[in-house]
Amino acid sequence: MNPQVIAVLLAVVALLLIVVVVVVLAARRAARRHQAADAATLARAATVDPLADLGVDAELGDPRRLGPGDTIEIRGHAYAVRGSLHISEGSWSWKEHLLGDAETSDLWLSVEEDPDLIVVLWTDVKGATVTPGPATVDLDGRRYASDESGTARYTATGTTGLDPAGTLAYHDYKAGDARLSFERYGDSGTWEVARGEKLHRHELRVFPRS
Repeated sequence: MNPQVIAVLLAVVALLLIVVVVVVLAARRAARRHQAADAATLARAATVDPLADLGVDAELGDPRRLGPGDTIEIRGHAYAVRGSLHISEGSWSWKEHLLGDAETSDLWLSVEEDPDLIVVLWTDVKGATVTPGPATVDLDGRRYASDESGTARYTATGTTGLDPAGTLAYHDYKAGDARLSFERYGDSGTWEVARGEKLHRHELRVFPRS
């Protein structure tokens, strides 16, 4: 065979081998990328609650991110967040926010996940004579059943009327969506009583300060 033809054939074979090697390497890289993407998808799926309504948070704002200076609209009425408490008991934590407007400054909003988002609007009960401890407590014609109690630590930001940090004892009662809470801060022997109402997510709209 003509040496020139042999040289051409060898060059063609070498070129084909290079193409094959390149294709194989590209296929392996693509497979690794797909595996990495699948692993990332599985990781996200493991950490994101499939029932979480992320669209609602994007539209109405996230009450879990509330802080002093923010504004929250509850059933069409706007309140400023004057101060916030971050409360923790072991691995469990929740937040309470002091709300105010031109007419009132004694409303609190509690926000927790247990595991679903629970938001309760609290109003102080002045002059209440009931105390925590019994299995049920009657107040204003409604009977509340004991739910949970304990002692926690808090840190305060903004205006709350409390020390920057401290402890609180609490005892919570409930009757359907209605709540009754007893809280005692530090070494004070006085229980603060508040009546609460569980709110639905669409009754809230958050306007961050920024």
